Amino acid sequence: MPEFRKLHGTEMNRLSAEQYVAAPKHPIMLMLHNIRSMWNVGAMFRTADAAGIEKMILSGYTATPPRKEISKTALGAEETVLWEYHADPLEVLGSMKQEGVRICGLEIAAGSRPYTALHSGDFPLCLVVGNEVDGLENDLLKYCDDVLEITQYGTKHSLNVAVAAGIAIFEMVRVIRSGM
Repeated sequence: MPEFRKLHGTEMNRLSAEQYVAAPKHPIMLMLHNIRSMWNVGAMFRTADAAGIEKMILSGYTATPPRKEISKTALGAEETVLWEYHADPLEVLGSMKQEGVRICGLEIAAGSRPYTALHSGDFPLCLVVGNEVDGLENDLLKYCDDVLEITQYGTKHSLNVAVAAGIAIFEMVRVIRSGM
């Protein structure tokens, strides 16, 4: 039976901030639209760093760094992950579509497909997540090329937005890396 032990930070081969910025990224962007919790914003920065995605786009009333509440959960990822703010999400999504980026909402919606149904031809991709209570607005859903859904088996009909984004992003990274 293998003997497990927790690795120390020096054994994890972590990139420095400078190495991370210069490292190649997965062709995934994450848009946070009208996220009310700065702790959720920070958590998604941390996930974006861990997954090595291209960038994050904050829109609507989503808070932007620097904020101590974001930093508390981001643990410095807000300093390494490329991010930008756009008040109007449709404007930036339109530009991305013209550049060939597939726009995918993460929502429980009519016509959605499982988040596990992605394939390598779906990238580059921008995953759009919305407000913790109201999710994505219908005008944003209409703009999406696809709506992805995480199947759930309990009594609740939603996951925390940062948790859902993490599940979907790491599945996307798995799909990309399995095609490498």
